[in-house]
Formats: sequence, C-alpha cells, structure tokens
Amino acid sequence: MEILWSLFGVLLIGAVVASVLRRRGATGIRLAQPGDPDAADPAAYGFVRQEELDVRLPGPDDELLRTLRVVQGGQDWQAGARLLAGTDKHGELRWQRVQAFAGAASLELARHPGEGGRWLRTWRAEAPKDAGAAAVHAEFLVQQAWRTSTVGTDEFRIILEEARAACEQAALLAPGDPVPHITRLAVARGLGESHEEFERLWLKILDVAPAHLGAHLAALSYWSAKWHGSADFADSFAQAAAARAPRGSLLAALPLFSLFDHLEDVVLVQDFHDTAVVKRALHGALHAVRSARRDDPAAPLVHHLLLHFLVQGKRWGEAMEQVVRVDGYVGALPWTLNEDPAAAYAVYRALAVAGYEANGGNPATLTR
Repeated sequence: MEILWSLFGVLLIGAVVASVLRRRGATGIRLAQPGDPDAADPAAYGFVRQEELDVRLPGPDDELLRTLRVVQGGQDWQAGARLLAGTDKHGELRWQRVQAFAGAASLELARHPGEGGRWLRTWRAEAPKDAGAAAVHAEFLVQQAWRTSTVGTDEFRIILEEARAACEQAALLAPGDPVPHITRLAVARGLGESHEEFERLWLKILDVAPAHLGAHLAALSYWSAKWHGSADFADSFAQAAAARAPRGSLLAALPLFSLFDHLEDVVLVQDFHDTAVVKRALHGALHAVRSARRDDPAAPLVHHLLLHFLVQGKRWGEAMEQVVRVDGYVGALPWTLNEDPAAAYAVYRALAVAGYEANGGNPATLTR
C-alpha cells in the first residue's frame, strides 16, 4: 500500500520526480555515516524514528490512508469514490488525493503486472460518469508514461496522448474542478506542447482556482529550464505568482521551488546560502507558511523544502520549526529525489538538532 508522494512535490507529480531522478541522479544530500559527529540523536525531542518515517505522504491525511486500506485491501472502489466526492474540488486536498490514488494503482501494477490496480479499472468500468474515477485515471496514465516509458519514444507519446483524452473527459465530468487541467499541464509538458496551449489551459485553472499551489507547481515545471532551456522563464513565472499572491496564500513560496529546481544551473559561490537571491526566496517561503492556515494541506510541501535550505544556511532555530511541522512524513521534495527518502530527511533533521543544540537550544526551549 505504498504511495510514493513523489509527487507532489514541485512538483509534487510522480512524473516530475521520475524525470528529475533520471536527469540528476542525486541531490547532493550527504547521508550520515556511523560515528558522524553531526548525526545528533533526535529522540530527546520526541521525533519519529527513521525506520518509522512515512515515505508515502508529505504530511498527515489519516482519512486518505484509511480509505486506501479499504480500497486496496478489499477492492472496494466505492470508498475511494465517496472520499473524492466529499473533498472540495477547489482545494489542494483533492489534487493531492487524486495523485495518491493514481500513484497507488501505478505502483500496484508495477509490482503485479496485469493484476495490480484492478480496483481502478473496475471503478472506471462500473462508474463511467464518476468524476473522481476519471481524474484518477488521467493522472494514472501520466504516471505510467513517466514510470514505464522512455521520454520521447513512441510508447511515451501514445500513453500521454491517451492521458490527454482522459483529461478532457475528466474535465467534462467535473466543471469547475482544476484537477483535470493540472494533470493536463503534465501532459503538455511531456508532449512539448506550445506556449499557446499552455496559456489556454492555464486560463482555465485561473478561472476556478487562481491561488492553487499544486497548479502553480505543475506550471512551474512546464516553464522549467529542463523543458524550455532557460531558468528565466520559470523564475519570471514564480516571481509574478508570488507578487500577486493573496494574503494567507502559499504562492509566496514559489520562488524557492524555482530556485531549488535550478540549483545545478547556479554558480555555487562559497556563501551561496547567504546571497540576496536565496535570502529573498527564503523570506517569501517563511512568510507564506507563517501566514497560511496551520492545517493547509499544501503547507508540508513548503516546510520540507524550507528545512533543506535552512539547514544549508545554518539557520538552526528556523530549521527546527520546519521539523516540528512535518516530522513523521517524508514524501516530498527534496527527500524523494533520493533512493532512501527517510535516510535523507533524517540526516537533515539530525543536523538541525545538532546546530540547534550547539547554539544553546534544547528540548525545553523548542516551541511546538
């Protein structure tokens, strides 16, 4: 019942994570070795043991996990249909849950070819007008294209063309739902569709969910240098979205995602994490999470990336704030770019604890 929330991430979409893994191969995160003086034991703070960290999700969603157990354990697709039908179609949570259901089916099929994910096929067959099933199926096809095919091959394009048709059907079944259009952005990216087609899709999303972080992360991926040859497109998009972000929105964190996505294109001077560009991006992301609702389902995505940058910048107290918010879950960037996301996260958590204690902090002084 594993769901790799490689998804989410920027790019929060499993397809994106797979492509980044092929492109980068590593994130530069140093894994702790036995006896490493920086590998502070976080047990005194009540943090979750490394082997118990949940690699499936970026943050808690107990209702989703209970439903997935029912769906996968008993092939009861109706439970999934009820959950999605009761999830606000304009919010971040519906997008995340669609991704999770699609990821669960895709990974089942990979482990059990021809048989895994049977509940999704049954769901589509027995409820062809169910908007949730249509959205999950479209996202499933996108994830399958990236997981099972080589980018640019005929097989890759055929699967994505099928996904494009599935997105259009899902959109017709759920007017006003941004999720099919967000999935359609991933198709546009994979097929290398024109900027004009992107703008057409983007206007549809802005009409119904103008402050949707997941949509902006998918769009940021489209504009990213790995697709269009220059970081300028992605950075301009991220800066513009952050500038018009409404109060309480997480969009102010978008420049930090853009910066992370292009780290390998930046000349890393010795004091890189003390440069103005990094400070501005961090300021925006910290402001975003501190202004957002504490239960915003997209906030963990920002907290995880903040932890990475704050530890690199030796801002230990602020790094510990992020650990407190997300500890227990590691299904988000940057950890999902590693073969062992829990180990990668545990290193940064240990470094945050060590730096915090070296500057006078202790469990009693940590605000939760």
